[in-house]
Amino acid sequence: METFTYYPGCTLRTKAKDLDRYARASAEALGICLEEPAEWQCCGGAYTTAANEPATKLSAVRTLNAAKELGRPLITVCSACHNVIKQTNYDISRNEAMQTKVNNYLGLEEPYRGETTIYHYLEMLRDVVGFDKLAEKVVNPLTGKKIAAYYGCLLLRPSKAMAMDDPENPAIMEDFIRAIGGTPVIWSQRNECCGGYITMEDKAQAAKRSNAVMDNAEDMGAEMVITACPLCLYNLEKNSDSELPVYYFTELLAEALGVKEAADNE
Repeated sequence: METFTYYPGCTLRTKAKDLDRYARASAEALGICLEEPAEWQCCGGAYTTAANEPATKLSAVRTLNAAKELGRPLITVCSACHNVIKQTNYDISRNEAMQTKVNNYLGLEEPYRGETTIYHYLEMLRDVVGFDKLAEKVVNPLTGKKIAAYYGCLLLRPSKAMAMDDPENPAIMEDFIRAIGGTPVIWSQRNECCGGYITMEDKAQAAKRSNAVMDNAEDMGAEMVITACPLCLYNLEKNSDSELPVYYFTELLAEALGVKEAADNE
């Protein structure tokens, strides 16, 4: 069984427990061991681009350094956490001034310089397990289900730092859907913002964006939408008028692998 350092993030302990629960159950079924770093902290929720303000980078670097010390890659599953940690690592590895300030704050015996390899859970499925191997493990294929993959803002951008897929024409989630037996729906709003970050400030605009996303998915024949982002799931469910169901991609994965019921009973 291959072992990875696993960063769940705060929301997966509260509002997004399903995203975490099904991720863990599915990983075990695929022969992947996920171990949390000791005393991890909130990633900050949003990445600040100010290079001369290192305090906001410290939590992410602590997690990255913990994975480095264990000699393991780091896996994330929440889109926001992944974005913060991946951008932090990208900038730390390229900006010596930021690197120096962060390491001075942390007082590490061995400075952290961006050595840790980071996978989003979807990348782990694609690049470590392999979608062909995943398909072989499926016991309950989602045959005939028309599924719209919603990337949102954070998984793909900024593209140089995230380096997950083509930001304008991604395929990783569609390939995932095929691997679990479903039929991916290709739609124009799949990598557009749902308005999640302005929900509290401008609910009307957030609702406008969420409705645009969900209306497009329905118009293209989707029977459900999947996402990796807790904020997107909340916004699409609460701030749109659509009755189209929205699920975490890990829930469909657990269902396809035959471990959803066991995970629900834990």
